[in-house]
Amino acid sequence: MRPVRRPCRELASVPSTPAARHVLFLLACLLGLATWAWPVHAQEKTPAEHRIEVTRLAGARGDLPVSVGIPLPPGRLRDPALIRVFDAKGKEVPASVKPMLTWHFRDGSLRAVRVQFHGPPGSYAFDIGTRRAENIDGWPYAQGLVDGKPAALATLTPEWLTASLIAGPQRVAARDEAYAKYVDGQFHWARELPVKDTTAWLFDRPSTLFKAYVRTGRADYLAAAEESYRWYMKGIGREGRCPGGWVTDGKPCDVKYVYIESILLAVALSGDDSMHDASLVKMMATLWDNGGWNGAPGPYHRPDDYFTERLAGLGLLETVAAYELTGDSHWRDRVDARIGWLREHQSHNPDGLGDDGSWRNSWNVHENDPHGANDVRGSSPWMSENIIDGLWHAWLVTKDPRIPDMVLGFGRYLERYGWIAPSLLVSPHDWRNGCSGVQGQIAWYWSSAKATNDALMKIQESEGWYSDGHTVELGLPVAAAYYFATDAKEAATFKHRFDAIASSYSLSCASISDTLRRFNWNNRGAGVAQWLIRQPAGAGRTP
Repeated sequence: MRPVRRPCRELASVPSTPAARHVLFLLACLLGLATWAWPVHAQEKTPAEHRIEVTRLAGARGDLPVSVGIPLPPGRLRDPALIRVFDAKGKEVPASVKPMLTWHFRDGSLRAVRVQFHGPPGSYAFDIGTRRAENIDGWPYAQGLVDGKPAALATLTPEWLTASLIAGPQRVAARDEAYAKYVDGQFHWARELPVKDTTAWLFDRPSTLFKAYVRTGRADYLAAAEESYRWYMKGIGREGRCPGGWVTDGKPCDVKYVYIESILLAVALSGDDSMHDASLVKMMATLWDNGGWNGAPGPYHRPDDYFTERLAGLGLLETVAAYELTGDSHWRDRVDARIGWLREHQSHNPDGLGDDGSWRNSWNVHENDPHGANDVRGSSPWMSENIIDGLWHAWLVTKDPRIPDMVLGFGRYLERYGWIAPSLLVSPHDWRNGCSGVQGQIAWYWSSAKATNDALMKIQESEGWYSDGHTVELGLPVAAAYYFATDAKEAATFKHRFDAIASSYSLSCASISDTLRRFNWNNRGAGVAQWLIRQPAGAGRTP
């Protein structure tokens, strides 16, 4: 292994003024140090984004058993023998590489592998393309745990993680990004593992943390994600009335606590396959298929049908994850069916009030009062974000041509009917938390294209105080609509709304911890909005 040098003297002799020569000389030295950071093999140089950082979490001193999940973009790798690991001195480290996921809905290439090796804490790197010369036998993931924790935590760079598409397209969180600071601010109070408040797991805490890791490469996010994932999965039962349900909360048939996306992310990002098998994934997906205590999902046939945007959205999202994880065509068919139900509901609502872009349903039924007086036909903006998240993941997997118009339709509805007009935000009916300032955005707790403001204000007064706590996640439907909008004026409207949402990224808003599940509902799906809004308007329509 011989390093390639770029001596400082190469640029020191460039004709220029003395000051300019000095600047160039220092620049050359820095470039030289960067080149020396990773020795090369022959003419090769390991890209910086291929770094692996290993830290000790548990266990005695000495070499660590390291397991690291390496997600891969489509077409990057087919043969696991073509991955090598190097230490900081450029020496190949004996390793085992096991395929974990495939891009079965793309080109059949590997989507994630688990790399295992032994070594001290420190910096390593991986290389793709040359056959590995040093091999060892791998070990069961659980064998590398000490007191329930991985002995070693291995992290990758956010550049590699975001480019892998394991969480869909993502943007590396810039150091000065307001949203990234917001997530960090929330993490200060959301970091500790919640074991007494089971509602803290609603909307999927492990997946939220895994996605924060993808955008940042932060070890503390990954450590919290792994700990949360293992604690959550220990609560998934295999027996009883609802096998595949989360027994920890005492409601094993409550499907809104059943999350398959976190399994997909754990397998890809930590290599942890110890908490599930094919039969358990089938049980979890089947529970979503039969609905548990909520009854079987299906088309919205009648105005008094029971419907919640949360169940519809999470059901689609977890069914997509089941298909991504298993490749089972049954779950692909169920994805298609769920998209069809949502499409029909959105465009041919059986209440006969027309198509407004929402998944309009009954407030009384929503509140378990189907025979109550003065029903309000409408929808929940923030719960509908779950539907958009599910549609977005379905789009990434299927490219179903129905989805762009569905997303855009809801974006139009949200812009026209979802946000509370500033003229209504007057004392004593402001309803906002002051953390977002005078420009703070707030959506109706229950919105409607058909109801009067008086009817909506009555619900807001009863249920919607400080519902601007949901403004952050509404960046997803706004940015997704922008991504599919081909009309320039309309796209500019979405962009303006997204920019206004940024006032809710304030650190004072991030510090609000009145409910622990807020960390999950704000951030499980919202991170991709930072990527979507930076694409050309209408980019989603381009093949």
